[in-house]
Amino acid sequence: MAEQKWYETTHRWCQTNLTEIDAEVCDIEFWKQYWRQNHIQGIIVNAGGIVAYYPSRFPLQYRSRYLKDRDLLREFTDAAREMGLRVVARMDINRATKEFVDARPDWFARDRSGAPYAAGGRFLSCVNSGYYTEYIPQLLEEILTTYHPDGITDNSWQGPSAKQICYCDTCREKFRRDTGLDLPQAPDWGDKTYKVWIEWSFRSRLENWERFNAVAREFGGEDCLWMGMVNANPVSAHCALYDLKEIGERSPMLFTDHQSRDELNGFEQNSLNGMLLHSLAGWDAVIPESMANYVRGVQTFRRACTPKLEMRKWMQEGMAGGISPWMHFIGARQEDRRQFENGRPLLDWHSRNEDALYHRTPVANVGLVWSQRNVSFYGQDESRTLCAEPWRGFTRALTRARIPALPLHADHIARYAPGLAVLILPELAAMSDEQIRMVEDFVRRGGSVVYTGATGMLDEWGEARSRFPLDELFGIRRRDAAPLREQRRACESWEQYALHTYLRIQAPDHPILRGFADADILPFGGEFYEVASDRLKTLATFVPAFPIYPPETSFMDPERMDSGRPLILAGETGFGGRVVYFAGDIDRRYCQYNLGDHGDLLEQAVRFALAGQETLRVQGKGYVDCRLYRQADRFLLHMVNLSGANRNPGFLEEEYEVGPFEIAVRAQEFPVARAQLRVRGGSVPVRREGNWFVLALDRLESHELIVLE
Repeated sequence: MAEQKWYETTHRWCQTNLTEIDAEVCDIEFWKQYWRQNHIQGIIVNAGGIVAYYPSRFPLQYRSRYLKDRDLLREFTDAAREMGLRVVARMDINRATKEFVDARPDWFARDRSGAPYAAGGRFLSCVNSGYYTEYIPQLLEEILTTYHPDGITDNSWQGPSAKQICYCDTCREKFRRDTGLDLPQAPDWGDKTYKVWIEWSFRSRLENWERFNAVAREFGGEDCLWMGMVNANPVSAHCALYDLKEIGERSPMLFTDHQSRDELNGFEQNSLNGMLLHSLAGWDAVIPESMANYVRGVQTFRRACTPKLEMRKWMQEGMAGGISPWMHFIGARQEDRRQFENGRPLLDWHSRNEDALYHRTPVANVGLVWSQRNVSFYGQDESRTLCAEPWRGFTRALTRARIPALPLHADHIARYAPGLAVLILPELAAMSDEQIRMVEDFVRRGGSVVYTGATGMLDEWGEARSRFPLDELFGIRRRDAAPLREQRRACESWEQYALHTYLRIQAPDHPILRGFADADILPFGGEFYEVASDRLKTLATFVPAFPIYPPETSFMDPERMDSGRPLILAGETGFGGRVVYFAGDIDRRYCQYNLGDHGDLLEQAVRFALAGQETLRVQGKGYVDCRLYRQADRFLLHMVNLSGANRNPGFLEEEYEVGPFEIAVRAQEFPVARAQLRVRGGSVPVRREGNWFVLALDRLESHELIVLE
């Protein structure tokens, strides 16, 4: 086996995100003790950019006003080296002072009037200017040759947002040279030039990514990496103008700056983060994630300790998805010292169980497909509603159902297709011809598909198609020629009842409608596409809106009790697989309403498509995130207890046990007699039932890692 690189073996990280005053008050001995007690293997320490913590030779690089004769970067680097730790220098290069702007005005991003873009009392640098192509490479060279870090990372490397077109002379000339076009006049999704600018901006960031890595290798050695931090949310990263897929494919290691849960996605987002980033960078890549010890929520408190259970649940979910813990502190001295105990028990557990947390591949035959172009060119300014909510509807339904799924980019369908039984396309409206071809090939080889809403209605630029190949493949006729971009949202007023709609069950015996024997109707409350099919069976139809209040008026007009318009269609593909099409946005509405009926429909649609090919069965009470892996001759099941955990706004304050569970893993290759419990300790017996290993878990407390070997 070849000798492993530092970035393949450094699994636990700590970042002391220095503030200016730390140059005067930092106690390096305290941090050495923290690293030692918490099994830290690598540190991230501020170097330069927005604030320098070392005596740089570049006069325009702003130094901490408390630095004086101190070299804080040297102190941290030397201390870490004494302890055998790896060092990554942290930069923040997208902002600089007014003095810098006055000295080099050509290096800063400009609005149409020529004024520099300002943020937080500083000014945004232009990613295409000499600031990125000349100045930053010189800063990197200085840091690399003076302090010899193993790598460099940057948390704001991507520059201005998609709403901040830079009109500096460099951008005007480069855009015209690269595209033959003049810069768009405004951020206008109706202007094709603006879409070209979005794609061009992605490429510009990739050019800097590769430029900075070339500098790192030249002055730091062939194993030295430059790594801009990324956010793993596939339906929001477009706002930062970097291509997550392209970056993942270029990176042997990824630093992800996704510090805590958000109000839409919940704790389970973090295991999804790990799965998604590994699907891009490789299953052996180490992916540290910044885990905030400060309070983040409706109001952020940068110097106060986040509740310990909140922090630990986010860490557990990250570990379940293959994320490496990276403890993140704002400031070298803390008055709320509870922060230092937040991660201790999990870091200790992580250090003892590395053998089961790395070098593993997921066991999942359901692929949940995403695309950054879909977010950019279909989602546009409404990406949360149009893209994030359908995605979240399915991720929640799959978690709730304990169905292992692999998040994969639409460009990678063919790469992962051999191991998949089902593809889920949640409102994937903008698709390239090649992406559609990969779906068609998957279906013709016997694969099954669950798709929703406007999937496949647009080309990769978000332009309407003249024909809809996926609908034609499945025998669906679509009346609407363009996606329904105006998605109405629920209203608390009973006088507004436009979304007081239902679906009428037409096939009560169908597996997708299992559990609804005593219901002729189910709540809907969404938008739908008018479609028809002679090949697929209509399982449910649309019931038009009728009044909610006063109660005397809340009844269906006998002539409008059923529109006859299909909301759910399902059937055989003709190639050995199955297809389910949701013409109504039940995935989006499950995200918005959290109505169990919608979650059941999504789950049962996936199970119908799987046709008995499930890889995991977990039966028992509780909301539990389950991630199943294969590692040589053993299986690993990481279960995280999320019961009652996703209250928002708010923080996790207490946990309660759930279970018992009966767990079954499909396998044929080798015998298993017992399963280790890596959290609680001990083992439980395993029995063989046909192609399944079956075991009982009497209770689940916070999380459990079950090893079957």
